[in-house]
Amino acid sequence: MSSALTDLFPYPIVQAPMAGGVSVPPLAAAVCEAGGLGFLAAGYKTADGMYQEIKQLRSLTSRSFGVNLFLPQPETADPAAVGVYAHQLAGEAAWYETELGDPDSGRDDGYDAKLAVLLDDPVPVVSFHFGVPSPEVVDSLHRVGTFALVAATTAEEARAVEQSGADAVIAQGAEAGGHQGTHRDSAETGGSGTGLLSLVAQVRETVSLPIVAAGGIMRGGQIASVLAAGASAAQLGTAFLATPESGAHAVHKQALTNPLFVRTELTRAFSGRPARGLVNRFLREHGPYAPAAYPDVHHLTSPLRKAAAKAGDAQGMALWAGQGHRMARELPAGQLVEVLVAELAAAGTALSGYATYTTGGAGR
Repeated sequence: MSSALTDLFPYPIVQAPMAGGVSVPPLAAAVCEAGGLGFLAAGYKTADGMYQEIKQLRSLTSRSFGVNLFLPQPETADPAAVGVYAHQLAGEAAWYETELGDPDSGRDDGYDAKLAVLLDDPVPVVSFHFGVPSPEVVDSLHRVGTFALVAATTAEEARAVEQSGADAVIAQGAEAGGHQGTHRDSAETGGSGTGLLSLVAQVRETVSLPIVAAGGIMRGGQIASVLAAGASAAQLGTAFLATPESGAHAVHKQALTNPLFVRTELTRAFSGRPARGLVNRFLREHGPYAPAAYPDVHHLTSPLRKAAAKAGDAQGMALWAGQGHRMARELPAGQLVEVLVAELAAAGTALSGYATYTTGGAGR
């Protein structure tokens, strides 16, 4: 990775930007202070809401941090399919005593306004999800001294990231919790994906960009694995979800290791886009029928998810989590970074010992 970028954070650990109130300033600050790269998630926030969180984060740390943006989405959803899904969710609305949301509540997530704020008051790093920013946008960020990172889920998407002029690609494996950062979504591309180690290898052979590996990473040994595969850093989300600084709902944190939730699936049930979450009642009942319609379905189910959270009902919440969720540790975020760094060092020592053994050194 560019030395100028890695100089921003001593350890190859990036805290994933988790939208929906999880990646709050205290979490990002704790990670930054411990030597990682903390991130704020601007998704689903207003431009002013994002700006206020940036101000708060700057009051908590003087270290470099990042902000994540969602790209505007094309109008590809079938209104009839969304209407059918709304009819199927009528029982949920009655159960939670709320109305369904308006599926036509906007498609751009305030992208232009947020970008204007970030150009007027620059931050060290901006990352992008759900697509590739234009070369003009990347150039504008570079002119104000901001590094641009873009998520990709295939080698082909990584090539598009490189062509945009971005500084690094976030290679997101299928193991990752939350939304897959696919550049284009369709009904045919929602139920599978490439595992992280395979993806990192493919991206490494396709582009010359530095790679940040993301997807199911919960231990320092796994960080060592993706670094050995060609990544320059690892991005962890679920690992930080259970920390006290995380803004995740208490029920969500508890569900990560609750024996009731033994596995995850990619589903469109809550948002209309493939996202990995713990399998609960809502996902089981509605996942098979949810249309490829983001953010329409996200807007539609928003009141249901809020009502379920208010009631403490894990069976109706979007419990985003990666495949390694059972390995979550309820440590303070800064301490978690320290533990991960120690595990990474131990893994490196083990690898060095193996290299010595296989090359005929001590121990043969």
